[in-house]
Amino acid sequence: MKPIKPSFFRPLRRLSALVLTALVLAAITLTGCSGASHKRIVRIGHNQSTNHPTHIALTAFQNYINERLGDQYTVEVYPSELLGSQTDMVQLTQTGAIDYCIASNAILETFSKNYEIFNLPYLFASTEAYHHAMDDPLITNPIFTSTQKAGFTAVTWLDAGTRNFYTVQKPIESPSDLKGLKIRVQQSPTNIEMMRLLGGSATPMGFGDVYTALQSHIIDGAENNEMALTDNGHGDVCKYYSYDMHQMVPDILIGNNAFIEDLTQEERKIFEEGYDLINQVQREEWVKAVNQARDKAATEQKVQFLYPDQAPFVKACFPLHESVLQNNSAIRPIYDAIQNYNTQYPTTVQ
Repeated sequence: MKPIKPSFFRPLRRLSALVLTALVLAAITLTGCSGASHKRIVRIGHNQSTNHPTHIALTAFQNYINERLGDQYTVEVYPSELLGSQTDMVQLTQTGAIDYCIASNAILETFSKNYEIFNLPYLFASTEAYHHAMDDPLITNPIFTSTQKAGFTAVTWLDAGTRNFYTVQKPIESPSDLKGLKIRVQQSPTNIEMMRLLGGSATPMGFGDVYTALQSHIIDGAENNEMALTDNGHGDVCKYYSYDMHQMVPDILIGNNAFIEDLTQEERKIFEEGYDLINQVQREEWVKAVNQARDKAATEQKVQFLYPDQAPFVKACFPLHESVLQNNSAIRPIYDAIQNYNTQYPTTVQ
């Protein structure tokens, strides 16, 4: 008998995931109808664990809405991809099968090119500039509303920190140190071009495959925030974490348009207060989580934290800004507004 090739199982795995998601949705729909048929169940999905800042913030939103509108709505939060992958959840939100989900910027870029601005390396000069820009509706509204025709709209953003390089054997202290290294990046053309400009070899892959690829030396390193070291175990393999701070990419909470538009004026006001609460709680919890991750990585995993000169990295990546802006002139005003915040809140990294 001829052996069955692994590729034979890929469609089956995909089909199984979709069937599982459908079964879960059917089950929770029946559960929601049996206990309180007069209430509208509001379902929110995300891909993080229950101790992650994202889940803590969404739980605060859940409590807020349930306390104020509990006679009409019951919010339910589903963590850890219980409702499917991020791509699945975006599609479910798009169709209204669920009401909200947390989406990565890379996924949203496939629905609107406006989102590609957040993938630009060194778009923000500092964390302060990043936060002020993201809190400015003149900057975010043209981006957040650009997916309305797709059936969903962004309602708030979540801080995902700074993305930095971490490696198994070779510390990264300048762009030249990346030469010849295979670095996992998100599956985005912008990130692939960033690695080319920095001299490394971009290796796009799903996040769930990174640990094994690091351990088996298929790749030499990756780039992400500090919690990838601890929550995902990458610090067990990678012993150098370099704060080049090449990206600050937000996660986005999106909502189904039909659901949002069906809210009364009073209900929408309460939901919008809830969105603000998510943003506030998540940012506060993020600071705590990053500090805890750094301490654990340094003391238990023996990761060395490095602080390279950022200037050579910025210089190498700058041509990418102009090429993206030339290909997408609609984001030029947004880019210029962000530069104003960069002037007000310049980098403190030396």
